[in-house]
Amino acid sequence: MTFIAAPARLSTADSQFEAQFKARLHWSADTDAAIEQRVADILADVQQRGDAAVLEYTARFDGLSAPDMQALELTQSELKAAFDAIPAKQRDALQAAAKRVRSYHEAQKKSCGESWSYRDEDGTLLGQKVTPLDRVGIYVPGGKAAYPSSVLMNAIPAHVAGVGEIIMVVPTPKGEKNLLVLAAAYVAGVTRAFTIGGAQAVAALAYGTATIPAVHKITGPGNAYVAAAKRRVFGTVGIDMIAGPSEILVLADGSTPPDWVAMDLFSQAEHDELAQSILLCPDAAYLDLVQASIDRLLPEMPRAEIIAKSLTGRGALILTRNMEEACEISNRIAPEHLEVSSLEHQRWEPLLKHAGAIFLGAYTSESLGDYCAGPNHVLPTSGTARFSSPLGVYDFQKRSSLIEVSEAGAQVLGVIAAELAYGEGLQAHARAAEMRLK
Repeated sequence: MTFIAAPARLSTADSQFEAQFKARLHWSADTDAAIEQRVADILADVQQRGDAAVLEYTARFDGLSAPDMQALELTQSELKAAFDAIPAKQRDALQAAAKRVRSYHEAQKKSCGESWSYRDEDGTLLGQKVTPLDRVGIYVPGGKAAYPSSVLMNAIPAHVAGVGEIIMVVPTPKGEKNLLVLAAAYVAGVTRAFTIGGAQAVAALAYGTATIPAVHKITGPGNAYVAAAKRRVFGTVGIDMIAGPSEILVLADGSTPPDWVAMDLFSQAEHDELAQSILLCPDAAYLDLVQASIDRLLPEMPRAEIIAKSLTGRGALILTRNMEEACEISNRIAPEHLEVSSLEHQRWEPLLKHAGAIFLGAYTSESLGDYCAGPNHVLPTSGTARFSSPLGVYDFQKRSSLIEVSEAGAQVLGVIAAELAYGEGLQAHARAAEMRLK
């Protein structure tokens, strides 16, 4: 079968560019009303019936019947057995990736995750106390594909943050367990793991059941049902983000082999038909070369049909006036993954303000960040990089303010607080401050 991938060819010099550009970027995060209602029903049912409801939905949706929830829990010995059972090359790769991911997040913890305090001139102590969450749930997708890398990226920063319990849920349709996912859970230090998925797994984590303890935050990607469930339980628990389709934006100056860039565009397009791959370049001849590479390499890809639909439906090769303009457009898009495939990537990086992760230089393929470079691959999508950050140690910590007012400090602060409290009509606040005054 022949597949044709035809990304839109746009030019910023075209008078219709703005309209064409906006149309190509458009993606609606609205969830189908039927999905929303089904998810609401599942959440309410699990909240009311607990384990029984989870068992029922797991049998219905995953084709996995079990007499009780204990039968769906993966023991630490099973996780260790899975690690021992995978090929030595996979064991080595898992451990090497985990080491790099852990090292990065350890450095992140030192830079932003430590408690601090100081005393001002009157002896008042002010500061911040950083403490880890007690228990978190990580959702690992299963079914169409297996994602051991998602286990590492969610569990390791939680572990580094000092989270006491890390509860993993992963669907295993018809009971088929992926050994690499289980091995990743062992390497990453997952505390408990259950072979459940979907909205029912999110509900079990959020509300708790007789078997699964309620967590304080849920992280990890999933399908539309999982996203809708996470949105609905937010407030009862924390969540990381509501992820949209995967995205890659490549800024190229024409110096990188076109095959490399074509394959980088494929790397996100192969996720699903709604994924978005965009190339920005000031060299029209180079865009032609990349299109030729796309045409030649596509038939070799096992997921060629998905790639073709993604590139044709949402992909774009955009001719810009110069690299400065390419950087401006990148900031408007605020992509999940941003590759700066240029000989002068250090020149362009300061101009880039909004991106989930920035990959600098021709040798820095986005796929290295997905698996083993070290930084987290759970990134903001759909333009939310304008105000959101990658998953990190800070997502598994909370901050408490520390205030210890000295007697001398109370004489100064009490007058200020009382004045403002009277102005707000809150007399008890004012009196509480005034009682400390000499």
